[in-house]
Amino acid sequence: MNWQSQKMRIMKKKIAFISEHASPLATLGGVDSGGQNVYVAEIPKQLVKLGYEIDIYTRKENSGIEEIVNWLPGIRVIHVKAGPEKILPKEALLPLMHEFEKNMISFMLMEGLQYELIHANFFMSALVASKIKHKLNIPYVVTFHALGLVRKMHQKEMDTFPAERIDIEKRIVNDADGIIAECPQDRMDLIKLYGAPPDKISIVPCGFSSKEFYPIDKAWARQLLDLPKDEKIILQLGRVVPRKGIDNVIKAVSEINRKKTLIRLVIVGGEHDTPDPLLSPELARLQKIAEEEGVSQFITFTGRKQRSVLKFYYAAADIFITTPWYEPFGITPLEAMACGRPVIGSKVGGIKYTVEDGKTGFLVPPHDPVALAEKIETLIADERLLSEMNHNALKRVNKYFKWKNVAESCSELYEKITMAKRRKTEHIKVLSLESFKPKVSVLLDDPLYATQNLP
Repeated sequence: MNWQSQKMRIMKKKIAFISEHASPLATLGGVDSGGQNVYVAEIPKQLVKLGYEIDIYTRKENSGIEEIVNWLPGIRVIHVKAGPEKILPKEALLPLMHEFEKNMISFMLMEGLQYELIHANFFMSALVASKIKHKLNIPYVVTFHALGLVRKMHQKEMDTFPAERIDIEKRIVNDADGIIAECPQDRMDLIKLYGAPPDKISIVPCGFSSKEFYPIDKAWARQLLDLPKDEKIILQLGRVVPRKGIDNVIKAVSEINRKKTLIRLVIVGGEHDTPDPLLSPELARLQKIAEEEGVSQFITFTGRKQRSVLKFYYAAADIFITTPWYEPFGITPLEAMACGRPVIGSKVGGIKYTVEDGKTGFLVPPHDPVALAEKIETLIADERLLSEMNHNALKRVNKYFKWKNVAESCSELYEKITMAKRRKTEHIKVLSLESFKPKVSVLLDDPLYATQNLP
């Protein structure tokens, strides 16, 4: 390594990401694989361009995977032993966080790693970061991605996270050096429900990659995916779990088709590449609803798809639909907009922030298939409006929601926190010197000391 390379390496700012259940290397579409995985993959990719070196710590879920994966230039993924080396639901991971913390610290000490800052993702990662902060004096910021109290409101008895999640989140809100809210609703929930200090919160949205998602000819995309070329197609893409409200979209299709305005719903996602109701209770439930509504022949379940082909599904659709009960942010609307497709989404969480109602799509109440059907019909029937919203969606997402912009905002927050830590450290040093000065002057004023030290 030449001198210039050594100098550049020294200048790089080294930080750690923790994402205990969502690895950037995971295949997306499963119950616990979604937006957080994308987040912890895409932000580091942009941060390395700003002069950072990043280690991403995630739980080891497979005994066959290497402990250290040199994923991309400047980015390593570290698999931390915490509990059995197999996939577990994230609701079962909290008791394993002490082992995660212990093994993460051991790895850091063994490698001689000194991070300027930790970026924790989700409350359990923040718990680990908090312990490390108080043991090794490393500041941390947290992106919660979802809040326990909000989840409880919507999931009620279906929420199976440990009850102590709420207390942990409240402690983290006070302990973290910075909090990233992904949208205004997230910020409001943090302040109202958790008493978070407003000046500690920075709104930094999620983003999309223009290298992954961009406009593609609709006819070509349909031909590639073997989808009907002349039908009106709406798309639902993401995790197949109850809170995503896919049943709501199926019922809306029933409302529309009852009027003989036939549309096709394509549902992309799930835990398996082949949609098998025997392996997925939620898929079985949705297929049963489609049968009861009499629209099974108008619904295509594709199963899980590789990320590299998702852009073709967005492009093949006329409209993208997402009507979850609640959504902390939601990355799929951005991806659809980046492919030049309008979005009809629930007026909740991050969706009401990313979708500009009446311009890039429409916002509707969750659990309201009639309202959803009306908006779908409005767009399907008006080619001019559909084209205008395609254009507006593309323009908006490229202006406000690129991962490059997200990483720059994160970097500004990191710098603010690390600068404050350096100032605090310098202040402590000055105070230490000030407290030492009187003792020195007393010694120098002592005649015996002065005489003994004359040349």
